[in-house]
Order: sequence, then C-alpha cells, then structure tokens
Amino acid sequence: MNPAARLMRAQAQNNAWANHRLLNACAALTQAAWEAPRSGFFPSLRATLNHILIIDHFYVDALEGGTLGPAAFAERMPCRSVAELQAAQAAVDRRLCGFCDALDDAALDRIIRVHRGHRIQEERCDRLLLHIFQHAIHHRGQAHAMLSQAGVKPPQLDEFYSRLEAPLRAAECQALGFSEADLWPEDLGR
Repeated sequence: MNPAARLMRAQAQNNAWANHRLLNACAALTQAAWEAPRSGFFPSLRATLNHILIIDHFYVDALEGGTLGPAAFAERMPCRSVAELQAAQAAVDRRLCGFCDALDDAALDRIIRVHRGHRIQEERCDRLLLHIFQHAIHHRGQAHAMLSQAGVKPPQLDEFYSRLEAPLRAAECQALGFSEADLWPEDLGR
C-alpha cells in the first residue's frame, strides 16, 4: 500500500476508534444530559454528534458514487439516543474504513462527484477524505468539552498512533474489526 493510501486508511481507522470511544463515554449520560443545552457550535451533545453522523452519511455516500446529496440533511437529529447513534455511526465508519482499505494512487486522484442539490461539486478523493476527517475531529473536540460539562470524564482521543495505550487500543480496534497489525505490520517487532 502506498504511503498516502496507508495514511487515509489509518485516518479512517482512527476516526472509527475516536467515535467509538467518545460514544461509549456518552453512554454514561442520562437522556436528559444527552439532550441538555451546552456551549458549542451545536447546542447539545446529541445535536453535535448527530451532525457528525449526517455529514459522514453525506460524504461517504458521495465517495461510494451515490447521489444521496441534500437528502442526508432531511432529518437533523436522526438518532434520539446514544445507543441509536452508536449503531448508526459504527455502520458509516465501517463503510468509510472499507472505502479506505481499497484505496490506491489512482483512487486518491479520482474526482468524486458530490451532489449538492442544485449543483454537482467535483472534488479529488484525497481532499474530500481529509475534509471528512477534519470535520469529525473539529466537532468531536466540541463534544469532548461538553462531556466534561456533563460530569463525564472525556476519553483520551489522541493516542491512536502512540504506544502509550496500546493494550487498551488493541482491544477496542479488535471490537471495531481491524488491528494495528493490519495497518502497521512492520512495527510488530518493536
């Protein structure tokens, strides 16, 4: 696998892992705390994390060649509970990981057609992937702060690539259906 494709694959797995960790922490909230008004770009944890899901659906569909477009935004809060959101986010994360697993140089340079209703946006695959990952990081950071406001210890989200939390991360990755051995096979002896 070429370095750029490997990086996108790593980003997709990191994205799935961070979503998994954050939503597991949110599972400790009551429904009222999940929906409670909080400071952030979106007014609650529920709204913030549903927004990540909606945008992921919008762009992953485009990456897969779909035409979902603005229909992705029809329901602003598709998931009422944390459990519903965990299942929906895990499903779209698996799709994104699968897409990135199949990447090569030609695929990274391919033009993706993003249906925006009144127009079609054309974007290179690598740029669109970077946008997806940055978008999720941005809003997960806001949700991370909201969790501490809700009295739940926010989980560590920036240790995916370090050896610091390797045993715990390995178990979480296994639960998500991938492993570090698949991503970094040459590192296993260290």
